[in-house]
Amino acid sequence: MTTMEQSRLRCELVKSTIGARVLNTKEELLSGALAEEIMDLLEQCGVIVFPQLNLTDDEQVAFTNTLGKFAHELRGEAVYKISLDPSVTATADYLNAAFFWHFDGFMSPMPIRASVMSAKVLSPAGTGNTEFANTYAAYEALSDEDKAHLADLRAVHALAATQLDVYPEPSYKQWQQWRAVGRKELPLVWTHRSGRKSLVIGNSAHNILDYDPLDGEELLVRLRDFATSDQFTYLHEWTVGDCVLWDNTGTLHRATRYDPTCGRVLHRTKIEGDEPIV
Repeated sequence: MTTMEQSRLRCELVKSTIGARVLNTKEELLSGALAEEIMDLLEQCGVIVFPQLNLTDDEQVAFTNTLGKFAHELRGEAVYKISLDPSVTATADYLNAAFFWHFDGFMSPMPIRASVMSAKVLSPAGTGNTEFANTYAAYEALSDEDKAHLADLRAVHALAATQLDVYPEPSYKQWQQWRAVGRKELPLVWTHRSGRKSLVIGNSAHNILDYDPLDGEELLVRLRDFATSDQFTYLHEWTVGDCVLWDNTGTLHRATRYDPTCGRVLHRTKIEGDEPIV
């Protein structure tokens, strides 16, 4: 593990490809003075852990506001409670798809830039952790042949694809409800304003345009398997009070399995996106 100093930001890298821990105090972080350095570090490593920060909801909202334009949830709330208990989270049923690799906001004109998540109640030890994969680093590690092959390919993304992972044999009525949410065609490779490129994959991607369906699925599986291999991934083992910031435009994430009745709750806030996938 490499420790480094960036001005007043005190951090240590987890891997060269993904992950860093920031060691500054809560007061330093809430001041906003380190926001630019934090976002620069996020661009580099994809995921930043703030151990044992113990943010209240108001503090988490304030911290998120220092990092970019705050994004409210679809129902208007500032803080989204991530729980599989429908009495805690109205959309708990859809969260079962979060056990599979994904990024957030694939149907939006501009996906969420980044998210902040704090652990409030944990599942039993060894369960309910969160994995992240750096899709910038994975793209950069592809062969020149693969990069040329992927350059002009596009895939269909849809809520229905995410839900089929959880409910592989839905009723026709259920299928129609998922389908009504719509679909979106996105490139397999996102060329960012910075000039860097990342893979646009995950469980929302269902097929590749102009491909035989099985051949398209095979390519998506190969890319996901490569991008989520150990060299590009970080597993965060939660402790209560941890706060994690991740770049939604250049990573995938998923929760590891846990008992849905265990009471696990994490609180999430989001930073608005400002760049369409092109």
